[in-house]
Amino acid sequence: MRANVSWLTLRTSGSVLCWSAMSKAYRKRNLGDVEDSAAKHGLSETQEARFPRVELGAEQTAMNYLKVKPNKREAFAHRHHEAEEIYVVLAGGGRVKLDYEIVELVKLDAVRVSPGTARSFEAGPDGLEVLIFGRRFEGDGEIVEDFWGP
Repeated sequence: MRANVSWLTLRTSGSVLCWSAMSKAYRKRNLGDVEDSAAKHGLSETQEARFPRVELGAEQTAMNYLKVKPNKREAFAHRHHEAEEIYVVLAGGGRVKLDYEIVELVKLDAVRVSPGTARSFEAGPDGLEVLIFGRRFEGDGEIVEDFWGP
């Protein structure tokens, strides 16, 4: 017995949006095709940052693909008041400063950071690629000045 399944696929600006009779809607996007927000805001000397939430149609989940250039630190630290985030190192290595503690990172390390904790990454000689996930709370982020000290 064969199931009769119909598919509708729409392609827009590099995104693929699909529905089937047997699955919920989903959207696929290559992270390399998402706009680099760091370049857009003049931060390309230290990093790339791609936030695919809109392209993926995510309503409750925030995501960031962060690449910190070799031997550089993120342009700024930040904290969230409500959002918990999980960071997964995809490539390279380095360190993350969490409030006053520094944690060494290597490929495939995963770090959960609680709301209220300031954080910022520093890449080692091979750079640092991190995938970041968390629940989305509008206006929840706060930049932390002078985080690494002089």
